Amino acid sequence: MPTSTQPLRKLGFLTIGLFDPADPRPGHEATLELIRLGEELGFDSAWVRHRHLQHGISSPVAVLAAASQRTSRIELGTAVIPLAWENPLRLAEDLATVDLLSGGRLNPGVSVGPPMQWERVRPALYPDTGDAEDFGYGRVQRLLDFVRGVPVTDFSGTEGFEVFSDRVQPHAPGLADRLWYGGGSLRSAAWAGEHGMNLLTSSVVKAEAPRAPGADDADGTGAEADFAALQLAQIRAFRAAHPAGDRARVSQGLVVIPTDSATPEQRAKYQAYVDERTPRTKAPQGPGRLLFAPDLIGSSAEIAEQLYAHAAFREIDEVAFALPFSFAPEDYVQILTDIATRLGPALGWRPGL
Repeated sequence: MPTSTQPLRKLGFLTIGLFDPADPRPGHEATLELIRLGEELGFDSAWVRHRHLQHGISSPVAVLAAASQRTSRIELGTAVIPLAWENPLRLAEDLATVDLLSGGRLNPGVSVGPPMQWERVRPALYPDTGDAEDFGYGRVQRLLDFVRGVPVTDFSGTEGFEVFSDRVQPHAPGLADRLWYGGGSLRSAAWAGEHGMNLLTSSVVKAEAPRAPGADDADGTGAEADFAALQLAQIRAFRAAHPAGDRARVSQGLVVIPTDSATPEQRAKYQAYVDERTPRTKAPQGPGRLLFAPDLIGSSAEIAEQLYAHAAFREIDEVAFALPFSFAPEDYVQILTDIATRLGPALGWRPGL
C-alpha cells in the first residue's frame, strides 16, 4: 500500500438527491436519511447537488435547512448553486439563516455562467431583464459582499414602528470564510483565489491546451487530456492567487465506488455504470472541451492506490467523493459505509465522531 506524507484531513460525500416526480417526498427523505447516516459514520461533510427543472434537488438550501435539524455535527454543503438562477441578496439572506440554524455548519458552493438551457428558460426566468443580467464573476462578488456585511443601502434606522438595517439580516459570522467556488478552469480557480474563497474541484475540468501552467511532468504526464495534470495546475493557480497561499482550502470531488462489502449483483451493476461512462474520459468533450475523470471502482485498497498516484489528490487534504447518480438507497449505504470504514482509513483519515 502506498503511503502519504499528508493524511486525509476531511472526508465528505456528494449526492444528487434524485426523486420520483410522481411522488417526490420519499426521494427527499432518502437524501436526508443519507446525510444522517453520513454523520453516524463519522463523515466530516455532506454535499448536495443543484438541479433545476430536473428530478433532483432544486432547492438545496431548503433541504440543508431540514438536514441541519436532523444532525448536530456534520458540515452541510452545496456543490454547487448556479448563481444565474439566484438573486444574490435574497440568497445571502437564506444562506445566513440556514447557517445560524445549523450552528455554523453551512458550506455554500457556487458557480457562474448562463443558466443551463438558457434560451429555453429565459422567458420564465428573466422575461424582462435577460439582456441586462450579469452571469459572470460580478454575481459572485455581490454575494460575497452581502454575506460579508457590506451595506446594501444608504439607509438604516427607524421609520414609524419598524427598524431597518443597511446590511443583510441575519448576519452569520464566519459564513463568508466557508464560501466555495466550483471551478473547472485556470481562470476560475485564480479568480476564486484572488477573492479569498475556497475551491471545489470536481470530476470535470476544462482541457486548456497546450499545457496547463504549473503542472510538472514528474509523473510522465503532460498531455493536453491528462485530467490529473490539468486539475493540479488549477489547484496551484488557485493557491498562488489566494492570500492564504498553500493553506488555502481545496476539496476534490472524484467519483469513487468501493466494492469491499458489495454483493455480486451490486458489483456487476457498478461495473456496468462505470463502463458506460468511461468512453467520455478518453478525450475532451463538446465546444467547451470538458474533460471527465474516470470513475474509480474496486476495493478500497485499489482505489487508495489510484488516488495516491493522482497528482492533484496529492496536493489536497480534503475530499467530497461524488456518489453515482442513479443507484438505489441500499447501494449508497454500502458505498458510504465502505468509504467511511475502509477507504477513508486507507487514506489516513479518522472519523469525526
